[in-house]
Amino acid sequence: MSKKKTEKLKPDLHEELDGFDVRINSFGEIEANYDIDRLNVFLNENVADKKLGNKLEEEE
Repeated sequence: MSKKKTEKLKPDLHEELDGFDVRINSFGEIEANYDIDRLNVFLNENVADKKLGNKLEEEE
């Protein structure tokens, strides 16, 4: 029987998130190598909030 090699594939990331890595430890806690505040700033700038879609358009 042949053993299957598992290759760790890197996902395509935005340039600003280069090197971002997330893991879940044995206690079920999320561990990331980026500061959560830095990640939130990136998401606020680059991802539209579907729940606030109409409200943001009205403010502009």
